[in-house]
Amino acid sequence: MIKFLSMKKIILLSCLFIGIASCNKKKLSYSDEIKQFQYELNVEYNNPKTSPLTKEDLKTFKSLEFFPIDKKYQVEATLKLTPDSPIMEMQTTTTEIQLYRKFAIATFQLDGKEFNLSLYKSQDLMQNPEFYNYLFLPFNDLSNGKTTYGGGRFIDLKLPSKNTKTIIIDFNKAYNPYCAYSHRYSCPIPPKANSLNIKILAGVKAFKKE
Repeated sequence: MIKFLSMKKIILLSCLFIGIASCNKKKLSYSDEIKQFQYELNVEYNNPKTSPLTKEDLKTFKSLEFFPIDKKYQVEATLKLTPDSPIMEMQTTTTEIQLYRKFAIATFQLDGKEFNLSLYKSQDLMQNPEFYNYLFLPFNDLSNGKTTYGGGRFIDLKLPSKNTKTIIIDFNKAYNPYCAYSHRYSCPIPPKANSLNIKILAGVKAFKKE
């Protein structure tokens, strides 16, 4: 059975979206915040009820492999809103249709170069008031098929406040689509416009079977 999935499990990321500090009395350091994110992923992947891994892979699974935490991959991007963008069908790994609307174009600097990425809103999640403010960032980079999953990776973001003209994109929180672990899922394929001409050596690495 193919499962329809555009974003990672929302429940496990809820504290990350509203801010780790608001979920804990003591504010975490940046490094500890990323470690918390990694811990949440590993908890999900180790749980047979929530793991995207096959039953065979789950038997030997211990932990996802991550790049070293590097704060240079936490970038502040300027936003160019695209309120008139039409609803689009994003290509997926199956015949499933997933509808998105481009919310904005994010422009940022990394290693002295300027890059642009489009941020999207899932039309499916928009129907749920609880998740109305979530943004979806699928992207490819030059590490794909080498140290990272060949089909690209995702980052989940929260809609910035109305008058905010910037957003923080943290590639240390980049994760693989479930399709990287099992063919039973239907996952969005990052649009060509979201292909970065740089290696993003941050976040989750390619999955290696034990």
